[in-house]
Amino acid sequence: MTPKATLTRAQFEEKFFGVLRWFVIAFLVVITVLPFYYMLMLSVKPIDALLLDPGSLWVPAKDFTLSTYHDVLKSTDDGGQGFLKFLLNSALVSLATVVLTLLAAVPGAYAVSRLKFFGHRQVSALFLAVYLFPSTLLAVPLFVVFAKMGLSSSLIGLAIVYVAQTVPVSIYMLKNYLVTIPYSIEEAAALDGCSRLQTVRKVILPLALPSLMATGLYVFMIAWNEFLFALLFLAAAPDQWTVSLGLAQLSNGIEVPKTVLMAGSVVLTIPVVLLFFAAERLLTEGLTSGADKS
Repeated sequence: MTPKATLTRAQFEEKFFGVLRWFVIAFLVVITVLPFYYMLMLSVKPIDALLLDPGSLWVPAKDFTLSTYHDVLKSTDDGGQGFLKFLLNSALVSLATVVLTLLAAVPGAYAVSRLKFFGHRQVSALFLAVYLFPSTLLAVPLFVVFAKMGLSSSLIGLAIVYVAQTVPVSIYMLKNYLVTIPYSIEEAAALDGCSRLQTVRKVILPLALPSLMATGLYVFMIAWNEFLFALLFLAAAPDQWTVSLGLAQLSNGIEVPKTVLMAGSVVLTIPVVLLFFAAERLLTEGLTSGADKS
């Protein structure tokens, strides 16, 4: 008789975690994709079909409609919800925030990662210490200051607030990537006659493109989804509302069908999802950069 083959601990762990991995992936897919899918299905249903069968995860062809999106995107003057204007406002604020944040964060991150000055090792911790203060604590003082400057009901003022919020974490994220770029590359550029500014522009920035993309997308998502400061600064200026304020208005409206609310939620979500998939490779490289210090 031949002895029974026994699994070693390493083999057992490999098989166990191999099976467990697929269960975890399936669970994460369900809790992330299923809510969005259900929201999408509700957004293309007429309200009477929703009332008859609210739990249905499929829309028959006879019930399929895009009138909810037409209602959401149509201007308020034409009887719609005006989301097209809200989308434009959000896009302007978010893109301006990304550009201004990166313009400030790139030289800041380069200085922290490359230049030697007193306390440079503690600077990163000080940047993150900004987030120890809750947004509600800063909201009222910022509103008072910007009201005196005449920027309390403008997209420019809101973008400046977002830049102040995102610059510290952007510097921290970029710094973690820049420290992985060898000094020898900059030394070679200096030998070729490049100034420090030329080295940053022609050498460092192309190498740091994945981190720039990851940081820019992160900043864009913060500005796109932010609600508290948008409400505080723009509540008195409906023509300046961002899409998050427009969605809050829909959710508080008793006369607004839930199918229209779901259409507004899809409109809010789709731009970020498309940006994520478009920049997936660079985003992954940027987020994982600096993890290996060997």
